Amino acid sequence: MVPGGDLGSLAAVVAAVTACMAYARFAARRLRPGLPRLAALLPVLAVLPLPPLAFRALHPRAISAFFLAWVAEFRLLLLASGQGPLRPSLPLPAFAAVATLPVTLRDPSATAAARRPGLGLAESAAMAALLAAIVSLYRHEERMPRYALLALYSVHVYLALELVLAAAAAAARATMGLDLEPQFDRPYLSASLRDFWGRRWNLSVPALLRQCVFRPVRARLGAPAGVLAAFAVSGLMHEVVFSYLTLRPPTGEAAAFFALHGVCAVAEGWWAARRRWPRPPRALATPLTLAFVGVTGFWLFFPPITRPGADKQVIAESEAMVAFLRGAAGRAVGSARSVLYGRS
Repeated sequence: MVPGGDLGSLAAVVAAVTACMAYARFAARRLRPGLPRLAALLPVLAVLPLPPLAFRALHPRAISAFFLAWVAEFRLLLLASGQGPLRPSLPLPAFAAVATLPVTLRDPSATAAARRPGLGLAESAAMAALLAAIVSLYRHEERMPRYALLALYSVHVYLALELVLAAAAAAARATMGLDLEPQFDRPYLSASLRDFWGRRWNLSVPALLRQCVFRPVRARLGAPAGVLAAFAVSGLMHEVVFSYLTLRPPTGEAAAFFALHGVCAVAEGWWAARRRWPRPPRALATPLTLAFVGVTGFWLFFPPITRPGADKQVIAESEAMVAFLRGAAGRAVGSARSVLYGRS
């Protein structure tokens, strides 16, 4: 839900982004990949980080920062070099959606068995209900142990991200007929950090980092350096998004979180290459992986958000959103009953 004061900002942001995408598509259609196309796209790259600042509410500001200051910037850089999913031949609505939304076009050559199913209606409803239940628990936050509250935050982040990205993909699919990959693949089943970050969590981001960072660095310095570079860039971009979220300078903690995970992912790869060395069974590897992500998240990922009190604003906005949806649902049920009883 966008607060009333931000509705005008939303319209202005949509108009500005549409104009930027129209210009980017026009320039890409007329210039070959390389420096001329990059030079033509520089004004758009300079403008896109600004629109999220128009929002006063935290949720639309942080979400639009992820879409515009990260996803769109990286995809336009790929477009400048003639790579990535953006094609100037796409119609403008599809071009804008693929440029700005964290969605991945499905490979048309993929077999039916290789296609991962998206989030179904029943799963979405269950996740939304669980998220609403978590939000309702926040009224007791003062009596909760700190780590219990951070554990709730972790589940909240996962559910909110999965639902928001699934909604963005569903809107793009319904309005433009785009065949899209789901953005999560049950991260709670991850058996390693490489599995978690590379194959299960927010998959549009590793796809971007793979093209923009990992492959160029790997070609020059090898795969371990490519992994470390990808995690380093991810950490820097999380610092950027956190600055939009808190409206404070970066602290370096998110960068340290991803640097640590990058080092551990490289160590995992080194260990996995020793085929004769023992590996924990999946029943043990999965809880160990999730515990490592959780503990390091409590240590480094969440403090930049909780320290300035941004989590309190997240809770307040989430409670307002749940109350609004419950009220809307109650009014819809009441209207339906009135219609039914009126007919009888």
